[in-house]
Amino acid sequence: MSATPLRCAVVGVGYLGRFHAQKYKALPEAELVGVCDSREEPGRQVATELGVEWLANYQDLKGKVDAVTVASTTSSHYEIAKFFLENGIHVHVEKPMTSTSAEGLELCQLAEKNGLKLQVGHIERFNPAFVAAREKLQRPLFIECHRLAPFKPRGFDVSVVLDLMIHDLDVILSLVNSDPVDVSAIGTPVLTGDIDIANARVEFASGTVANITASRVSQKSERKFRVFQGNQYLSMDFGAGEVRLLTKTGEWGGDTLPLDQDVWSLEKGDALLAET
Repeated sequence: MSATPLRCAVVGVGYLGRFHAQKYKALPEAELVGVCDSREEPGRQVATELGVEWLANYQDLKGKVDAVTVASTTSSHYEIAKFFLENGIHVHVEKPMTSTSAEGLELCQLAEKNGLKLQVGHIERFNPAFVAAREKLQRPLFIECHRLAPFKPRGFDVSVVLDLMIHDLDVILSLVNSDPVDVSAIGTPVLTGDIDIANARVEFASGTVANITASRVSQKSERKFRVFQGNQYLSMDFGAGEVRLLTKTGEWGGDTLPLDQDVWSLEKGDALLAET
């Protein structure tokens, strides 16, 4: 731990940004020096709540911070993150990182060139269910993901792929040490002008196949991630914090297959704090 706290700020204090600011305030390794939002009402509200300065212009943070979290609208991520990386400031940016892959690649190259940290807020990597189950995931053969959410009036500057499905895509890529070789996908708008429900099938060079469904127009919430591998089936419920592991322990005997089942009900940890 550094003797001097890292000076931090959050740019964009809407729904997620407010939580990010709270986490910085709670960390002894960090000093939250301010929050930035071009909208005065939410900006001042969060600043007052946490006892820090409110700034309307993110460029005014130059010289005041060592690191920032960018939690503004997706379309603004590239411009804001680029400014801080060009000025020697570490960046944590909410997902999706940028609106295009070209913008994301440019930010990665800029961070590497300037010797800076650039982290994307893929929070499910810090979900207690995934943390507990990861060591059991050796070589996935088939992956099935369902991420469903009720309609909410936010996040519509991107499709459901970048809004929700991106979480599962990130977890899959972190597990499968192989390049995608084929992708087929379908999606449709339902309540907005962009894709609101989508399904993708991804094949990897290793032979792993992933089937991913995401919807932001469902009546219920569901965040389930299922993995089939040699002699094992593992189910992670990211929402409930539960992991189920079924392992084949012998050969067929009559009408039964010997299986060993483990169920882990985990305490609901603070994945956002762990990510921070």
